[in-house]
Amino acid sequence: MVNEIAQVKVKNTFLSRVYGWMTLALVISGVTAFLAATNETIIRLTIGNGFGFLILAVAELALVWWLTASIHKISSGAAFFAFILYSVLNGVTLSSIFLVYKIESIFMVFFISAGMFAAMAVYGTVTKSSLSSFGKYFAMALVGIIIASLVNFLLRSPMLDWFLSIITVVIFTGLTAYDAQKMLAVSRNVSDDEMFRKASVIGALDLYLDFINIFLAMLRLFGRRRD
Repeated sequence: MVNEIAQVKVKNTFLSRVYGWMTLALVISGVTAFLAATNETIIRLTIGNGFGFLILAVAELALVWWLTASIHKISSGAAFFAFILYSVLNGVTLSSIFLVYKIESIFMVFFISAGMFAAMAVYGTVTKSSLSSFGKYFAMALVGIIIASLVNFLLRSPMLDWFLSIITVVIFTGLTAYDAQKMLAVSRNVSDDEMFRKASVIGALDLYLDFINIFLAMLRLFGRRRD
């Protein structure tokens, strides 16, 4: 009985850590985006400079790749630092939304996206149905979105962009439920050691990316642009 109570406590600590670190990263990205959008030098060097923006995007991808590939070798502190650094870099990238969309529209879409994310995370946590079989389909659909987005970068088709935004919302809301259930499964076998502290960072990163993609797709669909 004592062991069961201790295991439940460790499980709850793990899940609290995952969602807490994800929330912290979102706050950091939001604050960074707002501050960067008000700094002309940062805007000129990143958003206003195609080469600078490319470097920023490559740095983000490289950091995520390094974090996931090296998670077994690095310490939990290094993993957490890399995650926070990524949230800062992504915040700089996200600063462009404050230049394109009205701020009240950004907040509206943010709260709608947060509601959708929370609903799917709860569903993934409480449902008795296994979502593991959907993982490979989500992965294939994600590859398709990336390829189609690269094609549309050249075509500049508003209709294709609208279609991709809808598909992105559908896929990442599904991924939210899938990742939430995956974190629940991991939490059932956790012990309060270094490896599971690192696992909580990876879980937070997955959920952070789910939310960001839902938010950006919703913003493209429903955000009100500046005049």
